[in-house]
Amino acid sequence: MTIYFYGADEVPYGCFSNFSAHDLELDGHLWPTSEHYFQAQKFIGTRHADLIRRARTPLRAAELGRDPSKPLRRDWDRVRDDVMRRVVATKFRAHPDIRDILLSTGDEEIVEDTTTDHYWGRGRTGTGRNMLGRILMRTRNQLRAEVQGSHGRPW
Repeated sequence: MTIYFYGADEVPYGCFSNFSAHDLELDGHLWPTSEHYFQAQKFIGTRHADLIRRARTPLRAAELGRDPSKPLRRDWDRVRDDVMRRVVATKFRAHPDIRDILLSTGDEEIVEDTTTDHYWGRGRTGTGRNMLGRILMRTRNQLRAEVQGSHGRPW
């Protein structure tokens, strides 16, 4: 069974959304959501990055992060997947309740069910790259290994 998610308010898988209200500490700052962190990293070291971090909502952070008048960091296309991997892993390590939800998905495929994003989600045709879903599944595998490592291997 494939697990589809999109909205942060969906139960139980809304926590997979970067808009979910799960704060995290990263790079010496408290970030209200993983969306805030991800969008700010496009403009690292600028005033615009701090403006994004302080945005009232994840939607506003996303809007600021997609402002076409602001130049992206030159290496963004090369580092964006690593940035997403890092923030997703940090978020799920910081919140045991959502870590348990992620681990409860077993080996099921996780898909961001968006018609507007062919990179991070499945896209309009359903053939998108689903990079966020892939990162969630990778994070799940890493967390599972960490949990097994701390409790000894199951026999």
